[in-house]
Amino acid sequence: MTETQPRRPPVPSPAERAKTIAARGAPAALMPSTEHPASAAQRVTPALHHVHAGADVSILLPDDDPLAAAGRARRGEVAVMLELADHAPVELREPVRGLLWITGWLRALDERAARARAVSIADVRPDPRLLDVGHGFSLLRLSPAALVLADPEGTHSLRPHMFAAASPDPFCAYETDWLRHLERTHADVIDGLARHVPPDLRGGRIRPLGLDRFGLRLRVECAGGDHDVRLAFSRSVDSPPQLAMELRRLVGCPFTQVTGRE
Repeated sequence: MTETQPRRPPVPSPAERAKTIAARGAPAALMPSTEHPASAAQRVTPALHHVHAGADVSILLPDDDPLAAAGRARRGEVAVMLELADHAPVELREPVRGLLWITGWLRALDERAARARAVSIADVRPDPRLLDVGHGFSLLRLSPAALVLADPEGTHSLRPHMFAAASPDPFCAYETDWLRHLERTHADVIDGLARHVPPDLRGGRIRPLGLDRFGLRLRVECAGGDHDVRLAFSRSVDSPPQLAMELRRLVGCPFTQVTGRE
């Protein structure tokens, strides 16, 4: 008799998950790309960073930053790595949900190109720090060579064209507010979701961890460690009404469909 393995819940593709982390504007650290781990002194927090749809990155650094100076040097092209840390929307003991590393070449833009790029960024992400371009700050471009995603689903290498072809999750823009609201004001819903948690974990503290079009993720904080549980939706969803219906199904609400008058 053949033993069948339990089916894993569906998840967004690695490229989609990477695009979602980038779209959230996750905290970033820039460092030289070397074979050895960068020291704390080599890790630079950009004044601003923006990952474009095609995977290249705009990075704003003070003019006197060593990486900015190297990028402005003659034939300036510096091998660097940008690390993006995806943090959970609620305060957890272990808040980092995933990491995205973008490795490539950093080079400075001339004044005209820098201002044009700052304007293009402001069109989609207005930020007063963009006004500092040319006034003590340099805007540099990171041209990607490769991307690596590490999250609970595993570690995945991506090429820039794979990232460029992906779209962020449809709930990316308001996942943070939605999950915070769920935890702060709907303890009854969390209790309803707890019925899907393995029995040996139900004594732990159950927290909302993540939301995507395929399901909801919970973090169970136990005395012996943390455990993540994915609750799959019955189908892929892309709108608040569909999300509300799937949530009612997960908590066991019998009114999961809206019927018209007869």
